Amino acid sequence: MISRAERVLNHSVLLLVSVFVLFPVVWFLFTALSPNRSGQLDLLQPHFDNFVTAWNAGGFGPAMLASAVITIGAVVGQTVLAILSGFAFGVLGVAGQKVLFPLILFGLMISAEVFIIPLYYTFQAIGLTNSWLGLIVIQIGMGVPFGAFWMRATFRAVPLSLIEAAEMDGARSWRILWQILLPISRPAVLTLALLSFMWTWNDFFLSLVFIADPAIQPATLALGVFQGKNTLDVNLLAAGSLIVAVPVLILYAFFQRHFISGVLNGAIKE
Repeated sequence: MISRAERVLNHSVLLLVSVFVLFPVVWFLFTALSPNRSGQLDLLQPHFDNFVTAWNAGGFGPAMLASAVITIGAVVGQTVLAILSGFAFGVLGVAGQKVLFPLILFGLMISAEVFIIPLYYTFQAIGLTNSWLGLIVIQIGMGVPFGAFWMRATFRAVPLSLIEAAEMDGARSWRILWQILLPISRPAVLTLALLSFMWTWNDFFLSLVFIADPAIQPATLALGVFQGKNTLDVNLLAAGSLIVAVPVLILYAFFQRHFISGVLNGAIKE
C-alpha cells in the first residue's frame, strides 16, 4: 500500500510526462488541420482538405499498398522464423547451439550501413533489386536475430514441467509448440509482430537503396519525395506524415494491451 501523497505524486508525474509526450502530437495534428502555411488552426473550421490534397499530390495510394505488401510479407516471415528458431534454441536444443545462437545474435550488432553495398550487388546479380520481394527478404533477414532472441527467451520462461507433462502424454514437438507454447506466449508473439510491423513500415534507408521505380516505392519514400516538393507547406507535410503514420497508430491502439503485457511479462528474461 502506498500513501495518498505518494499516489498524488505518481499521478502528477505521469500527467506531466503525458503532456510532454502528447504535446508534439497534438501540435502536429493542429498543423495538419490548419488552412495555411502558418500552422495556426481555427478550431471552428478545421481544414480536412489538406489530407485529400496530400494524398493525391503525394501518390500515397500506390505507396501505401506497396508498404502494406512489403510489411505484411516481412512480418509473417520474421514471426514464423522467430517462433521456429526460438523453439529450436529454447526448447529442443539443437546441435552446436552454443556456437550458432551467439552467431545469430551477432546480427544485432551489425549496422545495415556495413553490408548494404555488397548486399546490393548480390541482390542485383540475382534480380532482386527494385522489387518488393527483394525488400521483403532483406527485412526478414534483418529481423531474424532479434526474433530468435525474443522467442527463445519467451519459451525458456515457460515452466519445464509443463513441457515434460505434455511429452509424457505423448505430445510430439509440433504439438507442444502449436498447442501449448504458442497459446501461452501469445502476448510475446503479438508484441514481436507489432515491433516488426513498425520497424518495416517506417524503414526508409533500405527502401531508398533497393527501390528505384516510383511506381512501386513504399510510403516512406513517397513521403520523402512529397517533402522535397512541399518544403514550405508545413500543413501539407504534417498531413502527409500523419497519413503514413496512421497504420502503426491504429495497430498499436488495438493491440496495446498485448504489447504492454508481452513486455512486462518478462518476454526477454533468461
